[in-house]
Amino acid sequence: MTVVLSGSSEAHQPPPSCPPTTSSTAFLRPPPPPKPALKSSLKRSKPPSSDTTTSPPPAPAASAPEAHVPEKRLRFRTTVDASETQILEAMQKITSHIGKPSKFSKASKLDLQLIEAGSVKPGTINHFFAILEAAMSSPGACDEPSVRADYHTLFSSAQGVTELFSQQQKNQFDIWVLHAVVANDLFTDDSFVFSKAVGKIKDGISALPVATTDDDNDEAAALAAASKTDTTTENKAGDSVPTAASNSLPDDCTYAAASGSGEESSDPFGLDDLLANKPKKSERAREKEVAALNSKADEDDSKRFLKSRREALLKCLEIAARRYRIQWTQTAIDIFAKHAYDNVNQFTLQQRDAIVKLWNSIKEQQIRRKQGKSVSGKLDVNAFEYLQEKYSHEKISIRHAVGGGGERRATQWLG
Repeated sequence: MTVVLSGSSEAHQPPPSCPPTTSSTAFLRPPPPPKPALKSSLKRSKPPSSDTTTSPPPAPAASAPEAHVPEKRLRFRTTVDASETQILEAMQKITSHIGKPSKFSKASKLDLQLIEAGSVKPGTINHFFAILEAAMSSPGACDEPSVRADYHTLFSSAQGVTELFSQQQKNQFDIWVLHAVVANDLFTDDSFVFSKAVGKIKDGISALPVATTDDDNDEAAALAAASKTDTTTENKAGDSVPTAASNSLPDDCTYAAASGSGEESSDPFGLDDLLANKPKKSERAREKEVAALNSKADEDDSKRFLKSRREALLKCLEIAARRYRIQWTQTAIDIFAKHAYDNVNQFTLQQRDAIVKLWNSIKEQQIRRKQGKSVSGKLDVNAFEYLQEKYSHEKISIRHAVGGGGERRATQWLG
């Protein structure tokens, strides 16, 4: 059966320029690209405020418990929430343990926490000073390699609270710094730190007063007392019984003297003190006596601090001399030892002998190095010795610079 449509036959043929539209070609076309998302749509929506009248949409039942979970935040504690009584108790415990070498590291770290937390205040400064005093009960303990760094850190940090110390405490703390900080800097492998420590020791030597005959006598008396104490300690077991028997005689004599003075006293009941003129005179005499005692105590303290400072500086000189075998330390030690030798009069008699021996030892090592008899087996001339040798032959003119053709020689340059 044939179906005939109305119209011309050209209407049934598609134009040659247009492809035929069939169902198979429709599926082969690529889908159009998606539209770019707006930046505003990527922003997180603000949570609803508490004062809004509209209630938020109800959450699903599974997420209801999670809405009340508090948000976790990272917080740092910068202060110690402790009362002054608790801080004092902690300082007392640290004082009882910091003097033991096996517990010093841990105790010093606790002390550092107190400094960093600001617990060292005028009300606790005396207890803090007691901690440092217990740590330096033996000045040689800070030279042990196991605790050397901890001592250095503790006393370096303690320098930030020195304004709370009294003058007497400051003087003592300066001596402890020489032992715990400056002397330990001489063990370093950093040439800058070593030179800086040597400079501090030179300044300390220059600040010392000239030693007097009294200082030498006090030193001799202290050595004699120390030797006598050692002898007494050795003979203590054999002399214990006679000493106990002899102690009864002074007691009887004291009792007789006290009874005799009571009989000879014209005012046994102290009625003369009630007179008008007596109290004023007694108060003035008491004030003079107290002032004399205070001045004597200050003088004794100054002598003790001066003695300790000289001992600390001499100790630093000995530590530096032991490191003379290291080549990069030789220049600084040469200058340092020469400075101590030039100011030897500022030390006591025994200390002067020690400084002279150290300087002679260093001079001998200098000669051995110049002759090639050192440890390396070759001529070791450092920069200081090179410049000393160079400028010792230069000529100085009055009107010109060095080497101007004058007649004077720089024999004293660089020592």
